[in-house]
Amino acid sequence: MPPYDDWNKIDDEEDEELQDMSAYEGKRDVILFCIDCSESMLELREDPNYEDVQTCHVYTALEAAMQIQKKKIISGPNDSVGILLFNTTRKSEANRRQGSEIKRGTFVYQSIAPLNAPKIQELIQLLDAAREDPNKLRDTCPPLTGKRIPLGDVFTSCNWVLRDSAPKIATKRIFLITDSDEPHSGPGGHQLITSARTTLIDLTQAGVTVEPFFISTPEKPFDVSKCYSSILLPNDLEDENDQDQGPAILSESISITRIEDLLSQMRFHEVPKRALFSIPFQFADGFTIGIKGYGLVTEQKKGTYKYFVDLGDRMEVAEVRTVYIDEDRQVEIDKSKIVFGPDLGSATAADEDEDEEESGASGTRAVKAGYRPFYTAEEVRSFRTLGLEPGIKLLGFKDRSELSFEDNIKHSQFIYPDEMTYSGSKRTFSALLKAMIKKKKIGLVLTLTRRNASPIFCALLPQEEKVDEGGWTDPAGFHLIPLPFADDIREAPIQEAFRASDDLKDAARAWIDKLSVKNGTYPPDSYPNPALAYHNAQLQASAFREQYDPDSFEDLTEPKYEMIHKRAGKLLQAWKEAVASDESANVVVATTGSKRKADIAVDEAEIRSKYDAGTLGKLRVDQLKEFLKAKSLQVSGKKAELVERVAEWLDAH
Repeated sequence: MPPYDDWNKIDDEEDEELQDMSAYEGKRDVILFCIDCSESMLELREDPNYEDVQTCHVYTALEAAMQIQKKKIISGPNDSVGILLFNTTRKSEANRRQGSEIKRGTFVYQSIAPLNAPKIQELIQLLDAAREDPNKLRDTCPPLTGKRIPLGDVFTSCNWVLRDSAPKIATKRIFLITDSDEPHSGPGGHQLITSARTTLIDLTQAGVTVEPFFISTPEKPFDVSKCYSSILLPNDLEDENDQDQGPAILSESISITRIEDLLSQMRFHEVPKRALFSIPFQFADGFTIGIKGYGLVTEQKKGTYKYFVDLGDRMEVAEVRTVYIDEDRQVEIDKSKIVFGPDLGSATAADEDEDEEESGASGTRAVKAGYRPFYTAEEVRSFRTLGLEPGIKLLGFKDRSELSFEDNIKHSQFIYPDEMTYSGSKRTFSALLKAMIKKKKIGLVLTLTRRNASPIFCALLPQEEKVDEGGWTDPAGFHLIPLPFADDIREAPIQEAFRASDDLKDAARAWIDKLSVKNGTYPPDSYPNPALAYHNAQLQASAFREQYDPDSFEDLTEPKYEMIHKRAGKLLQAWKEAVASDESANVVVATTGSKRKADIAVDEAEIRSKYDAGTLGKLRVDQLKEFLKAKSLQVSGKKAELVERVAEWLDAH
């Protein structure tokens, strides 16, 4: 097995242990839109949203690319986007400068570069012109007639565009948009399919992912089994060498029946699947595979603020850097030379000089009793990690029934095999997953995700691959659930209450069924945070120098009251009347109130003033006892005895 030298790329000591978002913010994302410009894609159709307006699939694809760029310029300003058109006869000097590997029939409309407003405005102007003149796109990118270029050439051009322009450390993806389900229909189609798959494997090994968006219409349904099932790589855990029935069939969910769904599908794939950590998974001594961990739940927040420097003619982003300064010498101190220690009081200068002499003589750090010990940053990190290296170590297995619901006190993470670090990881991972699902077991592991985290015990909950009715797939893998310590769980107080009758439950169930979410799932992408969406809309208008109208903002989370009353208004009214007429709904549970404890604290000066005035008898018994108790005197006896005992103490003091 190859060595695993670079366990983790994150070294920031201030990160949280399990919810580290620096991987999302620091790593760039690169998207190359690869759009088919064939005759069928440029064929004019009636626009479903506007009357007497014609459009085409290329226009919709470019509009989706523009919308993604406008959204990314706010959420990911450091990301890069490019547009490659294929099956077109257009040529340019940019293609020649890219090199001879840019195949004929492909055209780089927008080279991969960081997002900027002028670049997006240029695309907006093209779309506006195409809206006025439906033939504008055909004139801009004339299609190839009578033939199509092989997909292998398309992937080769994409590879060279990404290699020449994309950052080396980035998440690279290709959004392939086409309506042709059989591009290699001519002679030699089998060889072209093999060549395309080989080129795609080269892309995958270079860290590039292909996200297909197949356009299907009622007149021309898209059949993925004709060609693309033999080209695109499967996403399951099965190893290709273990499949006896040929290549896996792609899911029909990637075939878009309605062209309006193209943008919503792209928004779903807009956020890249970035791994939070990449660490080894140790089954036993000498038996290790590689895995990657992903966060399933992440809160989307406003972008980080930046400082700008006014240089007169332009504004430049200020570079923020933290520097440690020696107050005595006013010079910069190397961060690696800083030591840490608890603050136990300051020592005198003579003691410090004596400590330095002893330390220099013996070569060790001598610390006197009562003075603070010092530790280096590496030693402090070792205290936190207990000297362990990042990784997951399998300790054993338990029955699935032993994992309780209340054990999940933090967001779990999802782990998936990493074939690039250890060969055979996917096959071994799949075998363990199937065995645990079959035997209904969970795993118990010791986990350290990063060098600056603390090791914790976690449960490995296996998940089998499932496909729901909507076409979305739950991938196969393990949920890494942090197990709580004993003091993390509190016993819930048991309170008795009146239970609703069966008639009330049926009345409530009637209107709940009418207002349930479609398919029983909640799509978070369809209901964005209104405060965040309003903030981003204003930033977007400012970036493109557009006038923003606050009244045009639509809060998608606001309940649709008219629809609610239309669907379940009568059922809600019947349920409210049933609740009002139910006797148990108007009963209040009697609770015993706790008496407030009287304040018995009495100041000594007040007691002495009453002693001088001869009014000690006006004090209560509990106040006299509290005073005697504070003076370590006897508190037994009647009130007269207590008053006499207090007076004797005051006489003596």
